[in-house]
Amino acid sequence: MVSLPVYDKSGKEIGKYDIDPAAIADKINKQLLHDVVVMYQANQRQGTRATKGRSDVAGSTKKMYRQKGTGNARAGSRRSNIRRGGGHSFYLRTKDFSYRLPKKAVRLATRMAIAGKIRDNEVLVVDDFGLQQPKTKEVARFLKAVGLAGKSALIATGKHDPVVYRSARNIQGVSVSPVQDLNAWLVLRPSRVVFTRQALDQIKSAAKA
Repeated sequence: MVSLPVYDKSGKEIGKYDIDPAAIADKINKQLLHDVVVMYQANQRQGTRATKGRSDVAGSTKKMYRQKGTGNARAGSRRSNIRRGGGHSFYLRTKDFSYRLPKKAVRLATRMAIAGKIRDNEVLVVDDFGLQQPKTKEVARFLKAVGLAGKSALIATGKHDPVVYRSARNIQGVSVSPVQDLNAWLVLRPSRVVFTRQALDQIKSAAKA
């Protein structure tokens, strides 16, 4: 059992939140986490590079001059890769790097990532930001109060909260995601994860189910 500090929106500690990381994921499989993170990184690759081969460039297919008797090296197409304006020898084509692992493995990796962050004391809990309108200054003040100023952090909310998102989106290194959209890559990337109490309640209830 781990007791996580609970803060109010001003950054003052107001209590503890008890959670058992083993109830979320009974063990941490580093190989599975690695595979899932590599999958998410591969899916972000655009793969839009391309160069022209000899079949793509403009030019006649007529032999440039006769084979013998000119004193020059034999030459065929003007589009050859050794001539200016010709195609590339090993030309590049667009490529789709994306792939998917089984859904059960991806979901298990997400739970492992959350449990690992909790075990490593890299999780904070905020009771409620209580923002009625976007206030970047309020979120920045909270992060500074809990020692996360200038550090990378993920704020996980119980549901999609446009006010919190718009309040934190301009803070460098800080991202916001509802708990249902979390994945292993999002959780492992930042140095700290800030959960709202509602988000952790949802994680605990999902783990029991």
